[in-house]
Amino acid sequence: MKLKKILLVIVGCTGVALGALGVVLPILPTVPFLLLAAFCFARSSERLHNWFTGTKLYKNNLESYVKGKGMTRKTKVKIMVTVTVLMTIGFIMMDQVPVGRVVLACVWLFHILYFVFGVKTIKVGRGEV
Repeated sequence: MKLKKILLVIVGCTGVALGALGVVLPILPTVPFLLLAAFCFARSSERLHNWFTGTKLYKNNLESYVKGKGMTRKTKVKIMVTVTVLMTIGFIMMDQVPVGRVVLACVWLFHILYFVFGVKTIKVGRGEV
């Protein structure tokens, strides 16, 4: 059990680091890495989980989604653009694998449909980002 907790902490810290980089690098997605970190911390250490859920990074990117309220339009667009760019690169690189292209196109389509119709869009109040 101790090895599992150590691995979860390592993966969680890696998720936080990549999520933080994703805030400043437009090509790197933020939310999936932060969700990974939240998952790992929740299962490894109550103290780390409480720390993570108290960070500005968590509050700005995940809190409303985790509470079931949804995401801001800006966050949803950022995620969809990032995934579209990354999947387009994969699609181009799979020119010799037509089945891979079909699978990638289906995953992309369902991703877009989920964020457009499955995740509520919340309005941002004045002065908030």
